[in-house]
Amino acid sequence: MKDSKNLLSTDSLQEILQKAKPDDIPAYYDAHRDDMITGPRPFMNYMNERIKEKGLSKQKVILAADLPEKYGYKLLDEEKHTQKRDVYLRLCYGAHLSLKEAHRALRLAGQEQLYPRLRRDSALIIGFNNGLGVDEVNEILLEYGLDPLMPCGNSE
Repeated sequence: MKDSKNLLSTDSLQEILQKAKPDDIPAYYDAHRDDMITGPRPFMNYMNERIKEKGLSKQKVILAADLPEKYGYKLLDEEKHTQKRDVYLRLCYGAHLSLKEAHRALRLAGQEQLYPRLRRDSALIIGFNNGLGVDEVNEILLEYGLDPLMPCGNSE
């Protein structure tokens, strides 16, 4: 099994699929088994791998994300879901994810990736690229007149 750093990029998989015929589906699935998202809880599995890889605990990630603890655990375990991308961004910053890792986590959570043509998203990207935490990112967003990451209460 490939580790997450050796997975093919989505663009590479798209190129392969562009040339594929319907009869190629079984061979594609077999050849790219490790590149596929499987299991009932892909976000949970991905985040658990990243958290373990970085030597963190879920509790540390949730605290760093500044989320209510019970709610944070439910999100990380995919017992709860939210349509609020900022909540997932908080978890990504709390887990010290790279931009590439954060984009994958967002996709697995059903959220849009950060888009560099949007002012707020470009500042968030800079935060990931510089290893900033939630508080530091919020300071930058406020400094440039942008909305900070949405605070998260217990009313989710």
